[in-house]
Amino acid sequence: MDPLREAAETMRAVRDRCVWTQQIDHRALVPYLVEESAELIDAVEEGTRAELREELGDLLWQVLFHAEIASRDADDPFDIDDVARALTAKMVRRHPHVFAGETAETPEQVLVLWNAAKAAEKHERTSVLDGVSERMPSLALAQKLLAKAAQVHPFEPVPAPELVPAPELVPAPELVSAPELVSAPELVEGPPPEPPASERELGDALLALVAVARERGWDAERALRARLRSLQHDIRVAEGPGPAHR
Repeated sequence: MDPLREAAETMRAVRDRCVWTQQIDHRALVPYLVEESAELIDAVEEGTRAELREELGDLLWQVLFHAEIASRDADDPFDIDDVARALTAKMVRRHPHVFAGETAETPEQVLVLWNAAKAAEKHERTSVLDGVSERMPSLALAQKLLAKAAQVHPFEPVPAPELVPAPELVPAPELVSAPELVSAPELVEGPPPEPPASERELGDALLALVAVARERGWDAERALRARLRSLQHDIRVAEGPGPAHR
């Protein structure tokens, strides 16, 4: 049997025979989808090849799970084959330089063709914001919205670089608990910057940084994840050997 077909049949058997699986619906499955997506990101950014393969499988299981639930809907059923057919048709439409007579020799030209095909498919949309999920992480959503804003009018966030320092946390072995490291980071150099006076100013400063990230081709969400991993390391160093502080 084809491995993908075997996975789909395994999902069907689990849905038929597992009492826990039988009571799960699309909405109840969402937290697991979020968790598996996060674990896949971890595997991509700092995991092994084996972990990447495993996490891709776990995410595929979520797709199969949702499709199996959908196949039993009384009003509008569809299964994994319908999902796969629709996906194939969409990817063929979105790549006319591969499957049709269009030519694209640069990534920018590919993007033009992709956006044209997408616009034709989503012709009922009335705003560039249609289809943008507000459930994205905030930094990723900010970067997405800046890209959408650029399609309408050049957008210049409130300049606030002076409100946002780029501190380097100095590991302090004398610290006895992680909260002290988090709440009182020590700046390596330069005078303390003027802090934002309100949440609104903080939002302006964060958006200004995201705009810089987008301009330079950086991923703001990934950058923060990497910095937080470094912070976690500093916290563990500060805690020293022995049981973690609670």
